[in-house]
Amino acid sequence: MAKQCLECGDTIVGRIDKKFCSDGCRNAYNNNVNKDSKNLIRNTNNRLRKNHRILEDVNPDKKTTISRAKLIEKGFDFNYFTSIYTTKAGTVYYFVYDQGYLPIEGDYFALVKRES
Repeated sequence: MAKQCLECGDTIVGRIDKKFCSDGCRNAYNNNVNKDSKNLIRNTNNRLRKNHRILEDVNPDKKTTISRAKLIEKGFDFNYFTSIYTTKAGTVYYFVYDQGYLPIEGDYFALVKRES
């Protein structure tokens, strides 16, 4: 019995464990399976990626300070972060994956990079 391609249904020729007739069908199948099904999820992930890129760009030395205005100018959205870390002293850091920021005096933020 011939196996059928999971994407297009064509007959598969070759190894017995193959699931797709070509790389194109394999890519198309996996892209469909892994795509974000809802706009909300896709938009949230895009905002998190953008915030992470901005923090990475302005914090090359893994520790710096920056003004709120400069972050906003670059397109940073303070509503999107991945976690909150509270120190024993009660200091609250907001993280976008491994890049963190801490509100400090004035309208400034201390930026840090968490080592993994």
